Amino acid sequence: MHEYSLVQALLDRVESEARSRHASAVHRVTVRIGPLAGVERELFSKAFEIVRPGTLCDRAELVVTGDDLRWTCEVCGAAIPTGRVLVCPDCGWPARLASGDALVLERIELEVPDHV
Repeated sequence: MHEYSLVQALLDRVESEARSRHASAVHRVTVRIGPLAGVERELFSKAFEIVRPGTLCDRAELVVTGDDLRWTCEVCGAAIPTGRVLVCPDCGWPARLASGDALVLERIELEVPDHV
């Protein structure tokens, strides 16, 4: 259950960004989790609920979006459909994973004072 350490790292990052902008609260945190990121989305959401009390994210909503797997040829850049043999149909080179293996902090919605 490394989701708890991932959520703690996420909250540390969000709080750092919020403090640098003099935010008084975080309203929403949006993350994108790819299917090959090695992160269980349900556990990640539950960990967020458990870890966030006492932080600037105490009342923040967590929005988790997905990411599609995308394979490309690293030589010619051709897209290779998921579920096919991972070899470029155009030039025969092995496919490279282009997306779907990341956990990305996409957006933080903050409450900041008017004078900042």
